[in-house]
Amino acid sequence: MELWQQMIRDSVHTVDQLVEKFGLDHKVAQELDGFFQARINPYYLSLIRYPGDPIWLQCVPDKKELEDFDAEEDPLMEDAMSPVPNITHRYPDRALFLVTSQCGIYCRFCTRKRKVGDHEKISMKGLESAFKYLEEHTEIRDVILSGGDPLMLTDAMLEKILQRLRQIPHIEIIRLGSKMPCVLPQRITPKLVNMLKKYHPIYCNTHFNHPWEITPESSKACQMMADAGIPMGNQMVIMKGVNDDPAVVKELVQKLLKIRVRPYYMYMADETKGANHFRTSVETGLKILEALRGHTSGLAVPHFVIDAPGGGGKIPLVPNYVLHHDEEKIILRNYQNKIYTYKNYADKNNPEGFGTKVKKNGKNGKIKKEEFKPRRIVKVPVLEEV
Repeated sequence: MELWQQMIRDSVHTVDQLVEKFGLDHKVAQELDGFFQARINPYYLSLIRYPGDPIWLQCVPDKKELEDFDAEEDPLMEDAMSPVPNITHRYPDRALFLVTSQCGIYCRFCTRKRKVGDHEKISMKGLESAFKYLEEHTEIRDVILSGGDPLMLTDAMLEKILQRLRQIPHIEIIRLGSKMPCVLPQRITPKLVNMLKKYHPIYCNTHFNHPWEITPESSKACQMMADAGIPMGNQMVIMKGVNDDPAVVKELVQKLLKIRVRPYYMYMADETKGANHFRTSVETGLKILEALRGHTSGLAVPHFVIDAPGGGGKIPLVPNYVLHHDEEKIILRNYQNKIYTYKNYADKNNPEGFGTKVKKNGKNGKIKKEEFKPRRIVKVPVLEEV
């Protein structure tokens, strides 16, 4: 048995352990276990500095989870967009492939609480129909392995899946959606990365939410993946009491770049049953983004998105930097709130926007620019500073 597997076995997961280690009421602990089980491995448990800290909030069950009576179990409608078991096909050329129900820890804000931890909801029996679907749908060029966490599979099982995917000619990119580099970095071994690099191009999106999660162990894990040619991205969720502070996020994204993990997405928390006590206002996210843009490297600035309820996909949000927009000019503000004017041009090839159409004169071959009045003028109201 490998070290990471032993650490999974040694995790806090029973009602009695929750009562003993975290002082939960026994009845509440039982109700929480019936709703969404706990798993806190020894490594991640060791990162807790005090009760209620940003690490504690992410992994220790809370009675607030039982108060979301009206919230949706599947706000992103993943199940409705699942043509066969284990596959969610929302975007034209990408598919989500759920390969396991197990995780290194069970995050209390998980958007897939309805499935994660339940082997009957994400079953190995569904793999064959999933492979057949991917083979038949030639528009799919990008497959994201998720679950649960695909790195909860043994190296041998994961390699079987990768081999099969690489036999499908139209699949160009394989992505791993794994929190293991953050929550159980002992899973990232030389044996694993040597196996993974045989199936390039492989990318990995991981999930750090707080600077305290960047430790010598997690840094080594991410660097091993990067050294194996696996580009690393991070998907952070804004959560109350965890990272809803611009200074915390700035520290996080700068530290991520040092270990070769590119900040990729910063999400608003999903409207998931049992997780709504983590949610913040959209203005909080915009404030964080304003504190990053221009104040640190562009490499450190993630896309700020809402994964739209009802299966609408990821929708980006940005602070309002455009103050006015018409056929002659665009008035902009920068990160210091200084105002700048940029000359605009028209484009007959783009009647909904602005620009210049270039014509070539057939007689003398000269280039001629023609400006025109566009169909509409766009005036963007100035928002209050957030």
